[in-house]
Amino acid sequence: MTDARHVNGASARVLRAFTEELVRAGVERAVICPGSRSTPLALALVAHARLTVQVLIDERSAGFFALGMARTSGRPVVLLGTSGTAVVNFAPAVVEAALSRVPLVVLTADRPAELRDRGAPQTIDQVGLYGRHVKWSSELPLPDAAPETLAHVRSVAGRAVAVALTGPAGPVHLNAPFREPLIPDGDLGAWPALDGLARGDTAVPYTEAVVGARQLDPAHLDRIAERIAATPRGVIIAGPEASAVAAAAIARLAAASGFPILADPLSGLRTGAHDRSLVVGRGDQLVRPGPWIEAHRPDLVIRFGAMPTSRPIVEWLKRTRPELLVIDGDAGWREAALLPATFIHADPAATADGLADRIATRPGDADPAGTSGDADPGRPSGDAERTASTWAAEWLAAEAAAALAMTDWLADLDEPFEGAPFAHAPTALPDGSVLWAGNSMPVRDLDGWLPVSARPLAVHANRGANGIDGVLSSALGSAAVAGSPVVLVVGDVSFLHDLGALVTARLSGVALTVVLIANDGGGIFSFLPQAVADAPGVGLPAHYELLFGTPHGIDAGPITTALGHRHRLVDARTLASSMADAAGTPGLTVLELRTDRARNVELHRAAAAAV
Repeated sequence: MTDARHVNGASARVLRAFTEELVRAGVERAVICPGSRSTPLALALVAHARLTVQVLIDERSAGFFALGMARTSGRPVVLLGTSGTAVVNFAPAVVEAALSRVPLVVLTADRPAELRDRGAPQTIDQVGLYGRHVKWSSELPLPDAAPETLAHVRSVAGRAVAVALTGPAGPVHLNAPFREPLIPDGDLGAWPALDGLARGDTAVPYTEAVVGARQLDPAHLDRIAERIAATPRGVIIAGPEASAVAAAAIARLAAASGFPILADPLSGLRTGAHDRSLVVGRGDQLVRPGPWIEAHRPDLVIRFGAMPTSRPIVEWLKRTRPELLVIDGDAGWREAALLPATFIHADPAATADGLADRIATRPGDADPAGTSGDADPGRPSGDAERTASTWAAEWLAAEAAAALAMTDWLADLDEPFEGAPFAHAPTALPDGSVLWAGNSMPVRDLDGWLPVSARPLAVHANRGANGIDGVLSSALGSAAVAGSPVVLVVGDVSFLHDLGALVTARLSGVALTVVLIANDGGGIFSFLPQAVADAPGVGLPAHYELLFGTPHGIDAGPITTALGHRHRLVDARTLASSMADAAGTPGLTVLELRTDRARNVELHRAAAAAV
């Protein structure tokens, strides 16, 4: 077996320098997929003492594994693949990373220029392979002895990591051609043999970026605060990626304005130790058409984070068309309801704090109701206080009623229900656990059934592109860095779509609990127009099962156990205790909850009727 520390002198210096710069810029982990053309980079990554390297054989699974690591850790992860179609399989994870603002540094090994477009084996056009789905793309030079090459690759490595991390975070792509021989002589272990190119402090990257948070000037904050203070009927929507870091500041803004917070489960505001007194977790149910919501139409909506998971909330915004303020520290333009909007490109926490301060101390409010100076400075006052307080109180009363109705309904149910894993999560999982939800139905059940709770839980889903692919691999990557129990709730089609992750689980050796919702097909379509029996002229429902229900008849148990993992069936009575027992145990455990798609629709409608 060839020693991983030997390549020729010129290329070894370039590879050493490139890898060292990745580490200096903040990279701690790399995921490598095996291949021949990527040998030089793979050897360099493995040789670095401060890099943790995971080798996985399935490129699509590896891409999502790296994504899960980066999403959970907040640090950039290197993803390396060899030339040809292998690296095309990274594309779904690259797309998700771009839309979810997750930092990845994607390295693709390539043939040199003289072998391209000539029918050489395992050679495709890899320059700009991922198009607009990466923040930046560049091709590295062939390694040679020129000092300019050494300086260039160091600069590119530092820039790549900086670009991946700078808001909005996302993936970058570096294409690296290599000529044969791929394993010449040279020492990859001499760190940092950078020969005169080091800066004064050898721990400092050759190229680094210092980026500050975007801040609004006081005049803008004053103007926005006046708009909020003048509007007693408003709500705050904390969407996905609103960030637990900003939770306390958003809660302060809610207290100052009297606006309830409709907290998406992926926002970081529905669970945790921050002030949750104005947090509404059952917004998905409350905003559905009916007399109550018609009497509670907001005039102003302040949104932090991405578009909410809940389709009823998005439809409610379209129907009511309130004034919209979108606060996005990464200068994004995410607004899929097509409302007139003011985009506020400034740090969310600082902006929320600044607005809260101004609303609480605006002229005339120092002694709101003729009381002493002991009045709460975090609340509006006078007529505005009474109106805002009544408004918020009505939302919170509705939240309490909905929560009680749903809790009682579920407690009386003696059959499997797909929302139950999320309802049980705050009590079944230890503090600090990471809860993942698959797309389609699971993430919607997460939104509907995860209660507001003081239990600190990190909640994740791949909601950038909303695809069902790669979620099992993403959860495995998350588990590799989380340092706490990780639990994934996923549908059976998504599970089967990512069976390569079962191999990844064996190779990575991480601990993950999977609650598998097994309803023999695509359950979400049962809620969509495709399932309507009287759809005119399109052959429904005769072709519904063939095209949308897609029953597969596959038993996940034998597949799971054949690859060395644990599997057991659970039911309504044993689900919560099984989740508690399995969370954090070594290896992969699949808890299969079998449900019926048609019955699932009936149960969801019954729960909504109870509310």
